[in-house]
Amino acid sequence: MKGYVTNIEEETLANENFRTVLYTDERVQLVVMSIVGGGDIGEEVHTLDQFIRIEEGEGKSILDGEEHVLGAGSVVIIPAGVKHNIINTSSHDALKLYTLYAPPNHKPGTIHATKEDAEKDE
Repeated sequence: MKGYVTNIEEETLANENFRTVLYTDERVQLVVMSIVGGGDIGEEVHTLDQFIRIEEGEGKSILDGEEHVLGAGSVVIIPAGVKHNIINTSSHDALKLYTLYAPPNHKPGTIHATKEDAEKDE
């Protein structure tokens, strides 16, 4: 079968890894993430577009210096070239999200248990 079908809410909430790539083709990639309390994805700039949806937790986005509060149901669209970060503002609860990269940003099947694992791999 070409394509991918899943219950993204269940996948996102069950994910305990910093990053788990669920699906990749030549144009798009689906990734679930769990950011530990007080953690973040790290400030970055992509040459691709990114969509993020928060499923659970509290956080904030910073896009080119502009901050926005995030909670369950929040969406962030990050166009290519925008400096950004997603920060978990809870000191103890994980921030659970899924993201779409267009085109893909990570190797198919990538799993990073922690942010430190992700940084070592990049």
